[in-house]
Amino acid sequence: MDPKRCIQDVLRCDLCDNPAPSMYCDFCNKYLCKPCVGKHLSDLSKEHKVVPFEKRGSTPYYPKCQKHLSKQCELHCKPCDIPICVHCVSSGEHLGHEAVDILIRFESIKEVIHRDLSELENVIYPKYEDILSNIPARKADLNENSEKLKTAINRRGEELHREIDTISQKIKADLVELNTKHIADLNTQESDIQHTISGITQTIEDLRNILDSNDVSIACAYKSRNDKFRELPPKLKVCLPTFTPQKTNKEGIYQQFGSFSAFSNETEETEEHIFAMDSPATETSPSDRSFIDKPWIITEINSKYGRVCSISCLNDENIWTSGRDKIMRLYNLHGELVKSVQTKSGIKPLFMHDITVTMKGDLVYTDFDDRTVNIVKNTHIYKVIKLRGWRPRNICCTSSGKLLVVMDSDDDKQTKVVRYSGSKVERSIQFNDYGQPLYSSGSYYIKYITENRNFDICVSDNKAGALVVVNQAGKHRFTYTGHPGSLIKRLFSFAGSLFTTKELFNPRGITTDSQSRILTADWTTNCIHILDQDGQFLRYIDNCDIQTPWGLCVDTSDNLFVAEYATEKVKKIKYYK
Repeated sequence: MDPKRCIQDVLRCDLCDNPAPSMYCDFCNKYLCKPCVGKHLSDLSKEHKVVPFEKRGSTPYYPKCQKHLSKQCELHCKPCDIPICVHCVSSGEHLGHEAVDILIRFESIKEVIHRDLSELENVIYPKYEDILSNIPARKADLNENSEKLKTAINRRGEELHREIDTISQKIKADLVELNTKHIADLNTQESDIQHTISGITQTIEDLRNILDSNDVSIACAYKSRNDKFRELPPKLKVCLPTFTPQKTNKEGIYQQFGSFSAFSNETEETEEHIFAMDSPATETSPSDRSFIDKPWIITEINSKYGRVCSISCLNDENIWTSGRDKIMRLYNLHGELVKSVQTKSGIKPLFMHDITVTMKGDLVYTDFDDRTVNIVKNTHIYKVIKLRGWRPRNICCTSSGKLLVVMDSDDDKQTKVVRYSGSKVERSIQFNDYGQPLYSSGSYYIKYITENRNFDICVSDNKAGALVVVNQAGKHRFTYTGHPGSLIKRLFSFAGSLFTTKELFNPRGITTDSQSRILTADWTTNCIHILDQDGQFLRYIDNCDIQTPWGLCVDTSDNLFVAEYATEKVKKIKYYK
């Protein structure tokens, strides 16, 4: 530290070292006494602004113009968001642009800085300190828990060793018992054969004696026993046992040994940063598939638990459902409840939760009332996105592992689509090239969303009676407002009534298939509209007794799942050959 600035000493002139300087150069940040002012100003290589000591720091330092180097920027161009000088204005470069005094801009920026500083000092920094202060205790808990787990693992290893020793002893005992039985059988046969051989030996001796004798009576009394001796005893066949060890299944051993529960580092402030969408797997599907003449229902799933609004395929055998309660349910194609998950907030929703499934099968859902987007991993739920001033409605996972979220402003006057990578905003889509809203507003209305194979973003806007499609960059491609056939269907159902376009076409769920065809559920006419990727109408699915269709999704074989709101059923429909 400069000794002249030490707190034990008074301020001194930076040129002559005299105490208590009465002047100050705001541009050079120099303390000056009155006699030294002239000397300081004589340095023409720099700009100077000398003010009384009491007014130091009051002189604004205007930035130099990048295009007119001799000029200072005293204005700020709002559309370009850059400082400009009067020559920039007179040159016509910023013709028609709103420009304000740069000091006004400076003061507004300072207000923002003051707010940020206050938040950093009074809110954010103390929270980080609090989190940091808890880490040593958490480390100690982690180490203590690790030691307990090691003890449990050792105990489990000893248990398995004992089990293996017991099994080994049992198998050896079985072997001894088997061997003893076979030995006993052989001993019995050996004894019987020895007895027969003794009989044969005696008979041979008797026959020799008869032949050597002239006793007629003995010879006449002889009875042959050869027939009996010709019947040889059966040979006892003993199959020697072998031992065939089973091939070691390491996975099975791991499962039997045990496993850890899922680790979780969830905290109130940072849990949204743990999420990272999975990379997509490469999928192939047949091209130029043709429709079947008459789509038909493969199977029906009865949800049994209330209105079904949103569905998403986990795989070709299981499907997630959600509706107007706080429970999301996984069903198999037999209608059996496989799993259920309650939202983390536990709030019965004012509006339904929307759901999507990541490439690796993790469930993601929106919570309108809690302003969050959450992911379910195993048995844990983690917050991915926390909104302020906006509420999430519908959602989908893209082929690149990103999230597309439809959200409504708190005042219900704005709606937009935001693409997220994890919890980071990548792009916000709200207006067309003319500054007009792409989507109708109002949280009461539904806007399902999906991504097509060509990366277009497709939104069904039931308030507007339209399907709005933009490209990946958010540029409007087309809007589909129904097909003339919808009018015929509606007039046949309600003869004599007049309807607007919005009433005729009331889209709800939306999905796309392997051919980049767009399918949307028409609530009004109880059918499914199928379009090509450029918005051209292709056909209806209207002969499968569909009632109040709402949520849609397709599996890997392009089978369509339709959630019926009124019947509480999910129908699986085949529409391709």
